[in-house]
This record gives sequence, structure tokens and C-alpha cells, in this order.
Amino acid sequence: MKTVTSQTASLAILAVLCAAPVFAQTPFTWQQIKDKFDAANPTLKAARLNIDESRAAEVTAYLRPNPNVSGTLDQLNPFSTMPSPVSGNTVYRPFANTLPAGEIDYLHERNHQRELRLESAQKSTGIAASTYSDQRRTLLFSLQGAFVQTLQAKAVRQNAQENLDYWDRDLAVQRRRLQAGDLAQVDLDRLELQRVQFESDYETAVVNLRTAKIQLLTLLNDRTPIEQFDVTGPFDFTGHLMALEEFRDAALNARPDLKAAAQSVELARTNHKLAIANGSTDPTFTVDFGRNPPIPVYFGLSVSIPLRIFDRNQGEKARTEIDIGRNERLEDAAQAQVFSDVDSAYVTLVSVLNLLRPYRDKYMKLARDTRDRVSFSYQNGGASLLDYLDAEKAYRDVRLAYLNLIGAYLTAGAQMNMAVGREVIL
Repeated sequence: MKTVTSQTASLAILAVLCAAPVFAQTPFTWQQIKDKFDAANPTLKAARLNIDESRAAEVTAYLRPNPNVSGTLDQLNPFSTMPSPVSGNTVYRPFANTLPAGEIDYLHERNHQRELRLESAQKSTGIAASTYSDQRRTLLFSLQGAFVQTLQAKAVRQNAQENLDYWDRDLAVQRRRLQAGDLAQVDLDRLELQRVQFESDYETAVVNLRTAKIQLLTLLNDRTPIEQFDVTGPFDFTGHLMALEEFRDAALNARPDLKAAAQSVELARTNHKLAIANGSTDPTFTVDFGRNPPIPVYFGLSVSIPLRIFDRNQGEKARTEIDIGRNERLEDAAQAQVFSDVDSAYVTLVSVLNLLRPYRDKYMKLARDTRDRVSFSYQNGGASLLDYLDAEKAYRDVRLAYLNLIGAYLTAGAQMNMAVGREVIL
């Protein structure tokens, strides 16, 4: 009996050990988050269907005109009777003198109308693809912003935890000083009360991290529990930036909305050619056949050409020509918007970097050293409690400001990536 119980316990422990990794957090990198986003975001899925719809329209645009078939039965006589050659009796023969005839006609489209319709539809598909890429560009900015906020919230939470742990260690020292008679009870009570601020900072950081994860999971259309979802990536900055002109050139080559504007100009030109082609005179060829006794079978050919006394397509020609100019102006506006977006993102990046460098090179170390020196001096009676609390608060504020500046830099980098149309700030 003991052996069975021991085996059962061993199996239970083995099952727990095997199942444990299933519930472990799997941090996702930025590339993995993008892949999940492309595969699962419902807005992108809906946008991709626009491209498929446009490709289906290409099939319709290249269809040939269907021929028309008509048939005729002429000289029907509902009152016709005649004697039967067999019995000699009078019989009803309404179809005795009927003349059957039929015809097939086909409209021939001139001036490459069919090819121009296909070219117009293909260029519309290209615009749909560029519009999809532009929509993905703006959504990726939101995704990267949520990713950065999650990294920033993790860093702030870790900082809050480190501050709380540091304060707890310091409180342990102060309690020993109280026991040794080197510290007044009221000073220890004030230090104990200060711990509330560290606890509040930590709980706020936990809530902010959960909120950032919720936003990220929403963009991914993911129902994973928050406790089982995590991301990883560098939360830091680089002091090097490309020149503004390099960012501008990259944006001119990569921005999908600018590409869509240029494609719209080409589409307008194609539509203008199509409007001119649609105004051409399209002949209709007809083949007719029938029976006309004593001729047993006959056929004939005919061509029908409309007389274009009035150009009923003149307005469409004028409209499409105006549309070319309108789209050219929109392309200029899109290019100006590209420069504006890049310049704004660049100014933001430079401004944040100008603040980050002194924080990294000077203020962070200065705040930490000041806190440690004042803490040591206070423990040895060389500084007041107020000086010690002020030094601790200054360090906490500087450290938090530094982390927020890194988050601002990464957010500005995401803004630059959106402005350029591809990742230039990683």
C-alpha cells in the first residue's frame, strides 16, 4: 500500500513539474510583437481585404463585351389551313409559311479601351496596397508606443522596488540605532511614515504596468492573462542621430502615403486616356442568317457605326484632365507633410537627447552620491533628518525623471519611425 502511495505521489510531483513551464511568462521581443500584430490585428485584416477586392475588380475590368444573339420567326399566320397531302383533310398550319432568321452581333472596342480599363484597375490595386501600408504605419506607431510604455512601466516599477528595498534596509539600520540609544523615537517614526511614499510609488507603478500591458494586448487582439504576458527589450538611448537630410531622404523613399499620392497622379492620367478612348466610335459587327424559300439558307454581314455628331464624353474628358492637376497638388501637399512630420520628430529627438545626456553623465551620479553621503552623515550625527529626507527625495525625483526621459526618447523614436515610414530608430 505504501509503495502505491509513493508512486502516486511521485507521478503527481512529475505532472506538476511538467506543467509548470506552461504557465511561465514568455517575454516577447519587439520583432515578435510586430509579427503577432500583423497576424492578429483585426483592423489590419480588414484593410488587407481592400487589396483583395481591388484585385477582383481587375478581372471585371478586363472582361470582353459579350456578343448578342437574337432570333426571329416571321410570317406567322394564325388562320392558315391547308389540305393534308396524306388524308386530304384540311389541317391547321400556322407555321407553313414561316421564315426563321437569326443574328449575332459583337461590339468592338477601339483605342485599347479594355487594356486601359485593366491598367486603371491595376493602379487602383497599387493605391490600395499603399493605403494599407500607410494604415499599418500609423497603427505600428500606436503599437510601438504601447510597447515603449510597457518597457517604461517595467523600469519604473523596478526603480520603485529598488527604492523600497533601499529604504527598508535603511530602516533596519535606524532601528538598531534606536535600540542603541543613538536615535530618538520621533525621528524613527518620521522615517517609518516616509515608507508610505515608497509603497505608493510601487503600487502606482504596478497599476501603470498592467494598464500598458492591457493596451498592448488590445492592439494584438490577444486574450492572454496579464500575469502570463510580458515583453522585453532595451530601455536605453543612443546619443547618435543621423542628419536631418538623411531622415528626409529616407522618408521620401519609404513613406507609403507619398507613394499612394504619386500613384493617384498616374491613375488620373490613365483615367484621362480611358476617357478619350471611351469617346471613340466603336463599330458593331453583325452576322445574320435565315431561310427564305426558295432559298433554303442564307447569311449576311453588316457593320453598324454610330455617328458621333455630338461628343457625349466631352465632360468626362475635361473632368479627368482636371483630376490630374488636383492629384498633382495633393502629391505636393503629401510631400510637404512628410517634411513636416520628419522635422517635428527630429526636433523632439534632439530636445530629449539634450536633456538625457547631462542626466546620464552628471545628474544621476550626483544625486546618488549626494544621497549616500547625506545618509552616512545622518547615521553618524552629521546631518539633520530633514537633510536626509530631502536628499532621498531628490534622488528619487532625478531617477524617475531620467526613466521618463528615456521613455520620451523611445516614444520620439517611434514618432520618427512613423514619419520616415520604416524603422530608423531602434
